[in-house]
Amino acid sequence: MTSATVNPASASPSVNSPSKAQPSASPGSAPAVTVYVPRDAAALAVGADAVALAVSAEAARRGLSVRVVRNGSRGLLWLETLVEVATPAGRVAYGPVEADDVPGLFDAGWLAGGAHTLCHGLTEEIPYLKRQERLTFARVGIVDPRSAQDYEAHGGLAGLRRAVSMEPAHIVEEVLQSGLRGRGGAAFPTGIKWKTVAAATAAQKYIVCNADEGDSGTYADRLLMEGDPFLLLEGMAIAGLAVGATFGYLYVRSEYPQSIEALNAAIATAREAGWLGDDVCGSGRRFDLEVRVGAGAYICGEETSLLESLEGKRGVVRAKPPLPAIAGLFGKPTVVNNAISLASVPIILARGAQYYRDYGVGRSTGTLPFQLAGNLRQGGLVEKAFGLTLRELLYDFGGGSASGRPLRAVQVGGPLGAYLPESQWDIPLDYEAYAAVSAMIGHGGLVAFDDSVDMLRMARYAMEFCAVESCGKCTPCRIGSTRGMETLDRIAAGGADHGKQVVLLRDLCDTMLGGSLCALGGMAPYPVLSALNHFPQDFGLDKTAPETARQPA
Repeated sequence: MTSATVNPASASPSVNSPSKAQPSASPGSAPAVTVYVPRDAAALAVGADAVALAVSAEAARRGLSVRVVRNGSRGLLWLETLVEVATPAGRVAYGPVEADDVPGLFDAGWLAGGAHTLCHGLTEEIPYLKRQERLTFARVGIVDPRSAQDYEAHGGLAGLRRAVSMEPAHIVEEVLQSGLRGRGGAAFPTGIKWKTVAAATAAQKYIVCNADEGDSGTYADRLLMEGDPFLLLEGMAIAGLAVGATFGYLYVRSEYPQSIEALNAAIATAREAGWLGDDVCGSGRRFDLEVRVGAGAYICGEETSLLESLEGKRGVVRAKPPLPAIAGLFGKPTVVNNAISLASVPIILARGAQYYRDYGVGRSTGTLPFQLAGNLRQGGLVEKAFGLTLRELLYDFGGGSASGRPLRAVQVGGPLGAYLPESQWDIPLDYEAYAAVSAMIGHGGLVAFDDSVDMLRMARYAMEFCAVESCGKCTPCRIGSTRGMETLDRIAAGGADHGKQVVLLRDLCDTMLGGSLCALGGMAPYPVLSALNHFPQDFGLDKTAPETARQPA
């Protein structure tokens, strides 16, 4: 390729080069080749900024015309930094790329899709990606997340533009008919929540996005906010039009600085483009929003604690009723939805409720971004329709254990989720099927463990987590979790009263299940009881010993 200048903005690890600032080739030279280097936090953690600088520097040294675009992550986290080169045949993926690999990639002719040990062929043909059904994450890793033009060019705003032409009640009905349920873990029907807020009479209503993603092994919210932030803004604007809310808040955990930066940049762009503000897409209706940074407490992921934090108070659970839909933020009717729930709305409005409902099984409609973590060879995000199995995720996508040892247990649904043994890995992943075995899908995170894991220690960790993160408002959670830790320590120590301690642990879990004010204390027994029931030998019990107390309902 003949020489051309490299855009200095492209060489910066923190600035994308928008289309209007693309480097122009000199007269008679070939056009610039676009190279995509993720700016997602996971990629940054393994040196993506250094890779981006190395690509620009090496292109300049060789006199080649290259445009570096900082995209989001494709979600193949074991391949980060995953660099893509735009070729006439499509994007070709290389990874994991480090800065020292860049000269060799140029030598191999990677700007034309040349073969290299780090080459994975066409990105869209990588089996991990090709087998997915990406609806919410359709643009993540493909678009420049800072470009409004790129967002529109890839189907963005279609849902909002349809929404502004509809009556609010019809928007609510579309979401209700889609079967969308809360993706934060509770799985409450989104349309019913919206309908309640829409019916409430108040001079001011709010939309609150819960992006306080604190569950272990979860990162879907972050990937979305950093890779396609306009989608989340579009979903919130649609929600505002549907229920009559004119303002919204994005509550993002403080540990996500890249997400906060991406969202603030997207909000500024959306206001300038007229997608937010006093005249949303020319509709004459107002909706605006702002980002609020979380206070660092896990309990603030619970919707009422989040509202307390937004109001500048300590994050403590509120008693219900009243529900937030009736008296939420500052006492006003409030829609509180998880980030993935709101990000699912634009495609429902763009394609229709039936299109979305055709994915999934039973009452679990649509797709969910499952997040693979723990002892797996291929950790990353997998968006699939409900109905696949844990075994498919672990082996067809996750590639089995990273250690090479047999997998033994998988915790699904975050730190309050049950530990599932292999005998339950073929249960279809849908809300009702998992509830039937005293488990939950939650936010879609799963953490895998091989056969070296001590399940008694994992059970104790669950109780310790609850004790540390409890807001302290209710006794079953505040005191029960501490007593649970002590009881598990006595079980680990053995002794003459070992059996009595196991009975005591079950009784304690029963009290926490029935008496806690919110899900933190009410669900902490899930991992404890599942470990005790499915892996009794780790507790010094006979594998055939009968259970002496009920499991979580």
